[in-house]
Amino acid sequence: MSRDKTEFDEPDRFDGAPHPREQFSLFGHSEGEEAFLTGLRNGRLHHAWLIGGPQGIGKATLAYRVARAMLDPRLDPASIKTLDTSRENQIARQVAALSHPNMAVLRRAPATDKKAPSATIPVDAVRRALATFSSTAADGGYRICIVDSAEDLTSASANALLKLIEEPPPRSLFLIVSHAPQRVLPTIRSRCRRLLLRPLPPPAVRSAILSLGPPWADVSSEILEQALNLGEGSVRRTLELLDADKVALIGHVTRLLDQLPRTETGQVLSLAEALARRDADEDYELMLDTVQRWVSGHLHAQMNLGAQRLAPLVEVCEKIAHSAREIDVFNLDRRPFILTLFDDLADAVRQAA
Repeated sequence: MSRDKTEFDEPDRFDGAPHPREQFSLFGHSEGEEAFLTGLRNGRLHHAWLIGGPQGIGKATLAYRVARAMLDPRLDPASIKTLDTSRENQIARQVAALSHPNMAVLRRAPATDKKAPSATIPVDAVRRALATFSSTAADGGYRICIVDSAEDLTSASANALLKLIEEPPPRSLFLIVSHAPQRVLPTIRSRCRRLLLRPLPPPAVRSAILSLGPPWADVSSEILEQALNLGEGSVRRTLELLDADKVALIGHVTRLLDQLPRTETGQVLSLAEALARRDADEDYELMLDTVQRWVSGHLHAQMNLGAQRLAPLVEVCEKIAHSAREIDVFNLDRRPFILTLFDDLADAVRQAA
């Protein structure tokens, strides 16, 4: 997808799709939105929210919807019925441009001409952003901090955020997006109201994708249905899979895994050869993701066998993750790793049978 060169190359943006702060429609999370509306109408809106759930289901979209509505000085909390705002609204334009004086966004820094996107949210960035809360909002309204996402906070930056959440200034709101809320600093979790957003049903994912217009809305219905079946209720993952070759690769790897402990040596060898090419990085990562998801699903389906029977499969999963990191760091040949991966999985499945 081609993009305007002036557009931020943001680490949390899916190429060719609007960023969550530019998305004005929310699909499938009416209960989550109602939780905020109820708090506003009752005058008991909690000051910090941990919005959790899988990646790509609309957590950040909800956070920005809340921010746009609550930054409006004309907000009447007692009578509010929806978080909808017009994209032509000045506040909406400021939020989209990250220029509203009463809003701070903690995120990994986007890429520049000289630097790649940052891997974490450093403590200095937290301190600068939270300076927004050191004085009263100019219009007497709310001051809002969005953290997207909590997984990117370092230990130091998480503790800096915690200090402000512990003693929040009046009329402040913290919206913390997390793909794995159980891993968020316990002291932060304990001070937040937790809102868990669940994977979207296929009709909601389909509506979200069609709302994006071309080229997404022009994908064949067959590919869209296949991507929906593999997308696990995530708009982002489904968008990533709107590609016939990717769907075919996932299907091929899944069929090989489903045959375990029997292995098709020739097919596994062909897969290893194909994924060892220098131009196969994306397919290689997709294969690893497919394996991890298959193991996770297999463990869940076999929970009745008990921890001892399933331990070999858990150990193999950890071994795969460790070996994959070594392959990446030392730029090693992928072929032996892929062959060993299937052999180890076959042994683990055999032991759990």
